[in-house]
Amino acid sequence: MTTSTLGFAVHLARDENDLRDARQVRVAGYGHHGLGEALRLPDEVDYLPDSAVFVARDKASGAPVGTVRVQRRGMRRLLLEDCVTLPPGIGEDHCAEVARLATLPGVDPLVKIALMKATYLECMAGQVQWMTIGARSEALVRTYKRLGFAELFGGEPVPLSYAGGLPHRILALHVQSAERTWLAAGNGLYDFMVKTWHPDIDVHARRGIAREALPLAA
Repeated sequence: MTTSTLGFAVHLARDENDLRDARQVRVAGYGHHGLGEALRLPDEVDYLPDSAVFVARDKASGAPVGTVRVQRRGMRRLLLEDCVTLPPGIGEDHCAEVARLATLPGVDPLVKIALMKATYLECMAGQVQWMTIGARSEALVRTYKRLGFAELFGGEPVPLSYAGGLPHRILALHVQSAERTWLAAGNGLYDFMVKTWHPDIDVHARRGIAREALPLAA
């Protein structure tokens, strides 16, 4: 395994300041969809013990440049399951939803891929069987398919209430077989996702942000 450093660092949100920075990036990433004001407010799912919010920061400035959240089914069902019934097998297994993936305009394209690697490592550590995700744009669908995700529901868009009711195509990845799938397909991301250790991607920090720290607005 090779070692490679990045120009940014990805870590789990450790406190309210990290979550506030994550929300700022979400606003920048999704504000053009009319979700900006809603995304400025604290999100209850971020505080669940079954959720992991990752923040990517530029190493030179410390400024947040990207974020993503993984919610494992646990204390509550996945937000996605409030909107659609997952197919047999996926809905019956230990699964997770990747949501709120956002990066600032003009940042290193590797930020988004590194955030997806963080979600993969998080799900592997938690013995998650399936990762689910929603995507609106064709470019994002292609990105996720490149990572081995397959479309559900025949590619028919599903309105997501927690994403402004906008229609999203739903995709899923079988986490435990992803490495074999990438290798067999000669996937160009295999080395990045599996064969390279990135010390700047840290998924081992302590979980748990106190709810009493939750502000009324941010």
